[in-house]
Amino acid sequence: MVQTLGFNQILILLEAFRWTLALAAIAFVCGAVGGLGIALIRTSVFGVLRRAAATFIIVFQGTPLLMQLFVIYYGLPLLNVTVNAWIAVAIGLTLHASAYLGEIWRSTIMAMPKGQEEAAKALGLKYWDRTVYIVLPQALRMALPSTVGFLVQLIKGTSLAAIIGFTELTRAGQIVSNATYQPLIVFSLVGALYFALCWPLSHFSFNLEKRFANAR
Repeated sequence: MVQTLGFNQILILLEAFRWTLALAAIAFVCGAVGGLGIALIRTSVFGVLRRAAATFIIVFQGTPLLMQLFVIYYGLPLLNVTVNAWIAVAIGLTLHASAYLGEIWRSTIMAMPKGQEEAAKALGLKYWDRTVYIVLPQALRMALPSTVGFLVQLIKGTSLAAIIGFTELTRAGQIVSNATYQPLIVFSLVGALYFALCWPLSHFSFNLEKRFANAR
């Protein structure tokens, strides 16, 4: 039975948009924690840990996100670990975000002027104190435009969750489109919702980058 595009269908899209927001938020927050750990490991003095973190980054940056989601969703049950689509997507996006944010933040940590760390050493500050109180606050501030830019990409990347059956905004658009036979209108609404979320973040990232460039 063909349905008309009405209030109920729009509610379905808005509900799925809420899940898209939740998924992006969880992946970004957990990915930020993981990324910070990777960035610190990559800049540490422990060679074995540095190489392990570098391998992690190479794997998750060098393979498609869609493939990573497939491996987690279909691979974990082979290890007798059953996960639903929501958990699988959250894990996949978190690992993906950890790799990219870890590399973004590592590059800004490495870009810090060496004189500041040398001055901190001269004052007798230990490695942890130098990192927490001197290096990280400045490095993360420098990385803010790139971090916000990655968040935009992560939000759009949540659309791949539809492939393994999780009903986020893109999947909801497919469902409503199949029910109403109005794909142009439905996906115009879907695109408008993505745009309403991503464009302000992209604009914010651009302004931050321009402000920091002017400050330098």
